[in-house]
Amino acid sequence: MSENINKNASAPEVSAETIDAVMKKYDRESNTRIWEGKPKMVITLILVAFSLWCIYVTLFATFLEEIRLTSFMGLIILMGFLIYPAKKGEQRPNHIPLYDMIFMILGTGSYLYFTFNANAIINQGTRFEWYQIIIGIIAVASLVEVTRRCVGIPILIVAAFFVIYALSYGLTNPDFFGRLKYLVRNLFYTKEGIFSTPVNVCSKFIVVFIIFGAFLEKTGISEFFIKLANCVAGKFAGGPAKVAVISSALCGMVSGSSVGNTVTTGAVTIPMMKKTGYKSEFAGAVEAASSTGGQIMPPIMGAAAFLMADFVGVPYSNIIGRAILPAALYFLGIFISVHLEAKKLRLHGIPKEELPKAGKLIKKIYLLIPLVMLVFWVSGNYMTMQKAAAISILLSIVVSLFDKDNRINFEKILSALEQGGRSAITVGAACGMAGIISGSITMTGLANDLINAIVGIAGDHLIIALVLTMLCCIILGMGVPTTANYCIMAATTAPILIRMGVPTMAAHFFVFYFGIVADITPPVALAAYAGSAIAKSNPMRTAFQASKLAIAAFIVPYMFCYNPAMLLIDTDVLSVILICITSVLGVFGLASALEGFCFTDMNPLVRIIIAAGGLMLIHPAMRTDMIGIALLLGGLIFLYINSKKNPVGLENK
Repeated sequence: MSENINKNASAPEVSAETIDAVMKKYDRESNTRIWEGKPKMVITLILVAFSLWCIYVTLFATFLEEIRLTSFMGLIILMGFLIYPAKKGEQRPNHIPLYDMIFMILGTGSYLYFTFNANAIINQGTRFEWYQIIIGIIAVASLVEVTRRCVGIPILIVAAFFVIYALSYGLTNPDFFGRLKYLVRNLFYTKEGIFSTPVNVCSKFIVVFIIFGAFLEKTGISEFFIKLANCVAGKFAGGPAKVAVISSALCGMVSGSSVGNTVTTGAVTIPMMKKTGYKSEFAGAVEAASSTGGQIMPPIMGAAAFLMADFVGVPYSNIIGRAILPAALYFLGIFISVHLEAKKLRLHGIPKEELPKAGKLIKKIYLLIPLVMLVFWVSGNYMTMQKAAAISILLSIVVSLFDKDNRINFEKILSALEQGGRSAITVGAACGMAGIISGSITMTGLANDLINAIVGIAGDHLIIALVLTMLCCIILGMGVPTTANYCIMAATTAPILIRMGVPTMAAHFFVFYFGIVADITPPVALAAYAGSAIAKSNPMRTAFQASKLAIAAFIVPYMFCYNPAMLLIDTDVLSVILICITSVLGVFGLASALEGFCFTDMNPLVRIIIAAGGLMLIHPAMRTDMIGIALLLGGLIFLYINSKKNPVGLENK
């Protein structure tokens, strides 16, 4: 895909070796064992069988929920050890150390023990033998190790903190082994720990959507999105950066990985941006910010939309409907910034003859049918989410038959199922770890202590609670995949805001947004670092630039907590229209102030005035809107008049 588009855009290619190296450095999912020959066929069959098993179970299984959940996690552990080595750099083909084999067998066996003895374990109540506790400890340890290999250390540090707190202070049993027994029983043998909501939703919904995303990739939808973005925005000033914003938004909502999307689409867009004239840091930051924003882009939102619907207890259609305006403001802010940067540097777009032909592109619009039908079926409550995803998989196969370039054959079907199984390992492990975190918090009552502490510090000042919650979300969200990220935020930080009187929906959107932007927020800004590696720029400068571009993600959540009308809560059509207009103007003012350019270069005082006007307009209230319009209009008139007297651009530099 990259080769075709790079050729079309006449941009220097990023080699496959470079892409692979960046993915392995910043995306743990890419650090996998090397399997060749017959062993590779066996691994492929295991992954394919897992994907088929998940589809079957979510659609047809009628057995106990405990059997479904434990077998799912047992297979995640099995595949985790088969796919991911203990450390980076293990490149011996067809090699798995003896200690990995032992750990894999013990870990998988511990979950399958629960699977095959589910009825007896449920009926025995709280009476557990020590050998059962040891089995539970092995199960937790194997999950921790698989998570370390495929997700990373940050989520384990968070989990370790809560588990150590539970064993040291949180549980009241004076005997340490009594506390340990209680902890293991709750984390492994109940649905309050590993097998709580995150794993339940993952095994029931998310895995099927992951598999659906893999099939969409095989239909060439990512290439279609990039060509579509080129066709729409490529010819305008700074076209490649605008292409990056649009294509990353479209690809990112399906991929569910900020880092993965940054590398795959960035391999195409970043060289195009640099060739056009953007600085390396800016090019890497645009791709990182846009790819991270893909996780908040409806209708898929990196699969988090389905989790949020379950956590909040509202229909899926409510989630995507309320997510539209904040997501639009996020991408509008980035779009305005890249446009103003292009005007300031006097950059041009992609030559017309190098752009995809709209006529040819329209002929492939049918590639969107599976995605459109999925949203239609789910939002209209015509069928369950998992059934809609399963049928959409079949639909993606059908539509591919009309495209001779990306027609799906039996080999591609197996490849999609294999890819879906691989992707499920990371999400399943992270969701299991999120269950440990939420379980430890629940059984110790730490959630209430944390809520009471922050509420006590904040008093009647909501802004203090919002800032403290934001910091918690950014810290807890560092390096964590989208779905697990939201699970952790929903369990630990959303209740804080709900206690402060923020509507439940607004609270969940707030913590989700700040958990996601951890991927571009220094110091652990993995998506920004991945973008800088492709752009060959300074990583920290790229991260700060990405945070600046994504400023809307740091401002808008505060606004919809103060006025939930921005999320279309308790409002009317006229109010929504007014909010849309003022918010767009506000984002324009804020983005231009941060860019320091509009018509001409801004002096510090004008930047402050326009930034203040932008913030006033983003806040949905009549008084602030009037002040904001006055400040913004006054600043823009001054800049326009000054630009006529003193035309700027690179000529004045």
